Amino acid sequence: MFELKNISKKVGDGYHIRDVSLRLEKGSLNVLLGPTLSGKTTLMRLMAGLDKPTEGDIIFNGESVLGVPVQKRNIAMVYQQFINYPAMTVYENIASPMRISGLSKSDIDKKVRSAAELMKLSEFLDRTPLNLSGGQQQRTALARALVKGAELVLLDEPLANLDYKLREELRVELPRLFAETGAVLVYATTEPHEALLLGGNTATLSEGRITQFGKSISVHNNPVDLSTAQIFSDPPMNMLNVKKSNGEIEFEGEKASLPQELVSLPDGNYKVGVRPHHIQLVKPSEDTLTVTAKIATTEITGSESFIHIEKSDYQWVALTHGVHRVDIGETVPVYLNPSDFFFFDGHDKLVASPARLQGENN
Repeated sequence: MFELKNISKKVGDGYHIRDVSLRLEKGSLNVLLGPTLSGKTTLMRLMAGLDKPTEGDIIFNGESVLGVPVQKRNIAMVYQQFINYPAMTVYENIASPMRISGLSKSDIDKKVRSAAELMKLSEFLDRTPLNLSGGQQQRTALARALVKGAELVLLDEPLANLDYKLREELRVELPRLFAETGAVLVYATTEPHEALLLGGNTATLSEGRITQFGKSISVHNNPVDLSTAQIFSDPPMNMLNVKKSNGEIEFEGEKASLPQELVSLPDGNYKVGVRPHHIQLVKPSEDTLTVTAKIATTEITGSESFIHIEKSDYQWVALTHGVHRVDIGETVPVYLNPSDFFFFDGHDKLVASPARLQGENN
């Protein structure tokens, strides 16, 4: 068990981390999800013992580790900006933590070659890091963390410098391998889809605070508030202000009927969030809120198209599969299904979501 109890980190007059509490079980995968400067790296450095919290306590295996030097903690950490020993070969870099722990030469060799095979480094074991590509150097750092046998493994955006195919492979393999060791694995990322692909648990961070912690799919489907919903949406969730009355919602003069499960929502004004893939350019069969908007620009990736839309003071993004060509400046109808809406109250707290509407508890 690894636990943070009301941890804060103050720098100058401001807090980089504020009142964070987390309980992480052995063998668990835990994702820290948040935008740049949300506090992910600062929180990891506090977990590792590289920095000391201003307030709070850190409990590892039932005992406080505040004041315990980082060298005496069984922890491995890999940054996005990899760190290797430049004078050592790849083999010696991977082997270094095991030599310190006193493993036999044969055990070290077996573990080094196994980790190197996983990380596609077998043919580079005799090279020094300066003779490797950036991605190969990052894989060397990951292999070293893997063989260390640490009880707490901290990975700070570790796959960002790798090519797509290897990144996808390691997203599957790394959580499984570290789970087999019983380690607490903490993985920081800015990408919501990566948190969903990794599974496990997700803690969403905003301005140094944890906004929600739970099973990744549950946090995605039922964010407790608007901040969490935006963190777990890429592109960001589209917003509109609606009025609900008499079983209908109204947006700038346009009206649509609510599904029966939402009719009981108290009448009044709500902020509504719509994920990009729920904005449709082709009228579906369901009852929808039809809005006329202007095309601002499009981004075509090949498999998907991101269509940027302007409506009054609103800037929305629609995500469609395949190549969808529209003319910039063109005025088009877009269709919003109230069943896809996330409803937030005046305090930005979630009051209804598609998952709740469908009776999902996960």
